[in-house]
Amino acid sequence: MKMIGICSDHAGYELKLYVRTWLEAKGYAYKDFGTSSTESVDYPDFAHPLAEAVERGECYPGIAICGSGNGINMTLNKHQGVRAALCWIPEIAHLARLHNDANVLVMPGRFITTQEADAILTAFFSTDFEGGRHQNRIDKIPLK
Repeated sequence: MKMIGICSDHAGYELKLYVRTWLEAKGYAYKDFGTSSTESVDYPDFAHPLAEAVERGECYPGIAICGSGNGINMTLNKHQGVRAALCWIPEIAHLARLHNDANVLVMPGRFITTQEADAILTAFFSTDFEGGRHQNRIDKIPLK
């Protein structure tokens, strides 16, 4: 597995700290694109560098967190090579990988516990893309 890219805004910072610990415990290398505190920041400042690293193939997959998950998810999905999925339960994370080949996991930092994040991360990292009929759909996502 490549270097995993992670980022958050201030509202996702505490959960991002947990994610870093989770990754370290599993032996995954990661690059943290910020933020580095709970001081108010703008999520696009961290989402865009993560998305660019995913697009260049420097990081795979990515993990991003903001308060609701929505803003950072919208920003990430502006990038043609990113398929970010907002996941708040493990089943969504599983399907995001299985059917959508999601390459960035997004979590809502203000709405899930670390125990829920653990289950979401486990589902995301243990599921492979099914391919087949889903590949045709994935191929139609980018704007040309």
